[in-house]
Amino acid sequence: MSSAHLHAVPSPNSLVELYSEAPLPTRHGLLRAFVFRETGTGKEHVVAVKGDVRGHEGVPVRVHSECLTSEILGSLKCDCREQLEHALDLIGRSERGAMIYLRQEGRGIGLGNKIRAYALQARGADTYEANRALGFGDDLRRYDIAAQMLKELGVRSIDLITNNPQKIAGLEVEGVTVRRRIPSLAKSNPHNIGYLRTKRERTGHLIELSEQKTSA
Repeated sequence: MSSAHLHAVPSPNSLVELYSEAPLPTRHGLLRAFVFRETGTGKEHVVAVKGDVRGHEGVPVRVHSECLTSEILGSLKCDCREQLEHALDLIGRSERGAMIYLRQEGRGIGLGNKIRAYALQARGADTYEANRALGFGDDLRRYDIAAQMLKELGVRSIDLITNNPQKIAGLEVEGVTVRRRIPSLAKSNPHNIGYLRTKRERTGHLIELSEQKTSA
């Protein structure tokens, strides 16, 4: 898929515009990386595409929000890195698929506030209580940008790789047809087990916990 098939010039109501693209060889096979910029802020979001997704139904898609602490620093406090790798592996083994990577660190509150929330969690708050103590909602992520990226790619419907029913609902509100859900891997360890249970019990995440022994 080349940028010639995408809308290089955004419409007046576009949230994002295509900025650049290139082939990207990865451990998961050859992908094509598309960088979209928000028209108002210039913030960049990425979608890595496997194969030809234009005009297809049931494309395997992961809509993933940035998590520097786990993906770069190896934090054990969440399962974001495992979910990212699991989805990339699944997409790499499929004929086609897409990984949408949104710059929405900390469920949308930003890295600095995420670390502030971690400090509160270290004193006993759960992930949602910490957000509220800082004056934020439980989840500030938005899905209109991901929806527009899928539209630009010409994807007709998706099989969404997620454990989060709210993500499915959020995308459907933005006009995305979610054909079915593909469960996402959630590995527990002594540092994230409470976090995973809280997501399951408080916000209905469809998590089947996989026990994993991890050194402290």
